[in-house]
Amino acid sequence: MWDKVDSLTKMASFYLERTKVIEGNIANADTPGYAPKELLFEKKVQEHLELKKEDPNHIDPEPAGGGIKEVTLSNIRGYDDNRVDIEEELAKLAESTIMYKALGENLKKEFSKLKLVINGR
Repeated sequence: MWDKVDSLTKMASFYLERTKVIEGNIANADTPGYAPKELLFEKKVQEHLELKKEDPNHIDPEPAGGGIKEVTLSNIRGYDDNRVDIEEELAKLAESTIMYKALGENLKKEFSKLKLVINGR
């Protein structure tokens, strides 16, 4: 029970943090030379898992790169060398908001179950 609550809480924290990064990208849409940043879910998951490479044939559990990185997938640049695509950032923001709310609803259900167990009903 607590493992599920802990996992849901960590995932909700990720989406909240991701929302802040996306909001920063949107806020800097007019900043000359600004490259948008993205929070990598895989890196955040690895921070919470203790992965070990015990065999030489195992895949390296810690790939190169950090938790927040520059996104260079888009070749579209503004007149001032700004690479923020507002539509793409707004779509990411909507996704993060929906996921955060869904995780909040799941947490609410888990606590309701816990309340039922405590009250003995």
